[in-house]
Amino acid sequence: MITSPFSRFGHPLLILALAGAAPATANDLVSDSAIGPRWQDATTLLFTRDVEGTPTRFVIDATTGEITLPSKPNGHRLSPQRVTRSSNGGSAMEMVFKNRTSEDLDLFWLDTSGTRRPYGMIPAGAERSQPTYSGHAWIMVNQDGRTVVGFKAVEDGGPAVADDRSMTLHDSLPKRESRNKRPQDEAPWNAERVSVFVRDHDLWIAEPDGTERRLTSDGSADDHWTGNVRFSPDNRHFVATRVEKPQTHAVNLIRIAPDDRVEPKLETLQYLKPGDRIAHPHPVVFEAATGRRIQPDESLFPTPWSISRMQWHPESDRVRFLYNQRGHQTLRLLEVDVNSGETRILIDETSPTFLDYAGKLFLHVMKGGDRAIWMSERSGWNHLEMVDLESGERTPLTSGPWVVRAVDDVDEEEDRIRIRLMGIDPDQDPYHIHHAMVDLETGDLLRLTEGDGTHSIEFSPNGDYYVDRWSRVDLPPVHELRRTSDGSLVAELAAADHTGLLATGWTEPERFVAKGRDGETDIWGVIVRPKDFDPARSYPVVEHIYAGPHSHFVPKSFSRRWRMRDVADLGFVVVQIDGMGTNWRSKKFHDVAWKNLGDSGFPDRIAWMRAAAADRPWMDLDRVGIYGGSAGGQSALRALLAFGDFYDVAVADCGCHDNRMDKIWWNELWMGWPIGEHYAAQSNVTNAHRLEGDLMLVLGGMDRNVDPASTLQVVDALVKADKDFEFVLMPSAGHGAAESAYGNRRRLDFLKRKLLDAH
Repeated sequence: MITSPFSRFGHPLLILALAGAAPATANDLVSDSAIGPRWQDATTLLFTRDVEGTPTRFVIDATTGEITLPSKPNGHRLSPQRVTRSSNGGSAMEMVFKNRTSEDLDLFWLDTSGTRRPYGMIPAGAERSQPTYSGHAWIMVNQDGRTVVGFKAVEDGGPAVADDRSMTLHDSLPKRESRNKRPQDEAPWNAERVSVFVRDHDLWIAEPDGTERRLTSDGSADDHWTGNVRFSPDNRHFVATRVEKPQTHAVNLIRIAPDDRVEPKLETLQYLKPGDRIAHPHPVVFEAATGRRIQPDESLFPTPWSISRMQWHPESDRVRFLYNQRGHQTLRLLEVDVNSGETRILIDETSPTFLDYAGKLFLHVMKGGDRAIWMSERSGWNHLEMVDLESGERTPLTSGPWVVRAVDDVDEEEDRIRIRLMGIDPDQDPYHIHHAMVDLETGDLLRLTEGDGTHSIEFSPNGDYYVDRWSRVDLPPVHELRRTSDGSLVAELAAADHTGLLATGWTEPERFVAKGRDGETDIWGVIVRPKDFDPARSYPVVEHIYAGPHSHFVPKSFSRRWRMRDVADLGFVVVQIDGMGTNWRSKKFHDVAWKNLGDSGFPDRIAWMRAAAADRPWMDLDRVGIYGGSAGGQSALRALLAFGDFYDVAVADCGCHDNRMDKIWWNELWMGWPIGEHYAAQSNVTNAHRLEGDLMLVLGGMDRNVDPASTLQVVDALVKADKDFEFVLMPSAGHGAAESAYGNRRRLDFLKRKLLDAH
């Protein structure tokens, strides 16, 4: 451990050099499993790392080098908060939801546009472990539709608890401040103290003197007004929403072994599927003093998937909202003039395929209300534009054959934004995440990271410095201290040394790139060799697949403990590949998935493996297996149905085998709406008779993410087609059943029996 003073910081700066493997020493804090460092204050750094499987936080005093292990207070839990939408997802994590109320609560994920995505019911007194990503927003809602509590996923945040102490989101909102008060002679009516509420599905207004006035009479249980209203800055008008109720679509699960009785119990969750009738919102503007109703022309937003981002112009004469058209080929920022009732389009984004609103939607209206930062793939790459909302002129802020991954900060005072970006370095893996700042006036881009790896940054409390942590699958973490003003390097804080790990027989993953189906596009992946690898031997190849179009999935950062190594250490070479149709390359690359999830990038994957094996004789492509879960389970089975001449063995866990059976939002985004013949054509159920090779299906009977009937329909179709297969049903397990200890053991055993023992 070495300390070195830096006068700019005003205190000695801790420099760590990793040399050992003891879990609770400074020498091991900057390990592959560490999270951080994270600034707690100007002199304190935090590291979080796994110690014997438990995330443990270490505190480092940068002035003394002292390391302490604080204990969390009893009853530590994630604090409730007002949440409106998810930020773009960070690290994968598990979040535990506990319902300590006396009523059943429905769980919803709020996507990046604020749209609710149902994740089933949590019964009174029960709890649920839910895979998510840091930064994702979740709410729990009672059976009357009232939001009980909201949370945003954070690493090490503790469980999310709904109980009698929970604040409702409505009650946690700050009181509306007085804004733009009108002169006394302009109107005697005091708009500042008026409130709007819902009674019997209709809108009512409470006057300052306590009297109540009914505003609407067209509400009903199936077509109701909501109490979520937004007042104009001068409080003269407000916008409210009438919502036509969605259809109900019950999915029934049988809890075989409930805790409270011997007999099984039926559990029902509402779960909309592709083609179902969804909620239809109708925004309406009201004049608060008179109740005058200003009905926008809905011809510009006829079939909403969602209407969100309600925002008033600072001059109070116009209200704006974001319209996401069902089918996800049109996004519009619309504006309603409260005086004329005229509705006009401010931003109109269209695509002949899909607009990835779940991952590539960003809208920031600048102060003054006349300009907005907007995310678009019009150029063929995901970039940012500055849009003049009066003229409609769109000026690129970023451009080139690379993508903006996310906007992390907008600083209007400094006229700059901070972004994450990918693919900007031609000599690096295009999936490496880098960070930069962009000048909003000139478009000049200032790089904050440069090392050949994927980066995360943590700023000092005053923002003048940041720690850049970066690594690759074949390079352990490096921590650098950099200056925010110009991105320059101040000092290297730590560089992990993994020679001791290599001495145990552990092998580095190998990064490999080859051309895809078109002979031109680079396809990236990794090769994981078994422990004590012998290049003179021949190893069967097993692919770990997840091909969902919402992201990319090949690991990019250093880690000792991928589960792929469990498979590799049996005596396999394991590969993972991002084929065409996955996200965060060009729009053309992504569009391969459009109405085509059955493709799963297989032509690219097979070409990649053949290219890798061409000069790696230890890769035996006469014995190829594949496994995956959820959408990866769908793809794993698809491999044997459509590419059985290449793949020999598959394990498919909790697959969404027919996209008509799975959750509505994910499937309509990529497969389109209305439902077409392509849904059935790519279904694993309708193609089950084409099965070649050895198949294991794994299913959690209490899966609330993917309807368990999706796998059971495959089972039924295989039986009818007289096909041999193995089926592992775990009645009490949820989604990802094969990731449990039992499920993983059965998966490993199947791959070993079929690819190793049988030869």
